Amino acid sequence: MDKQQLLAIASTVMPFGKYQGRLLIDLPEAYLLWFARKNAFPAGTLGELMQLTLAIKIEGLQGLVTPLRRTPNK
Repeated sequence: MDKQQLLAIASTVMPFGKYQGRLLIDLPEAYLLWFARKNAFPAGTLGELMQLTLAIKIEGLQGLVTPLRRTPNK
């Protein structure tokens, strides 16, 4: 986990699905766990960021991302 990844989690908007338009850090843990259980994270950078977001939420480290938050562009 590096600063660029934390910045991306704080500013990347979920591009599809039930939570489309939300920042990755704002996705519910249960939603991210569903992807993990199904082994269905998207390929590429988005999937990597979603997996990292899940790890942050499981470990209770959201405070690392809070000061980096940006308002999503819709």
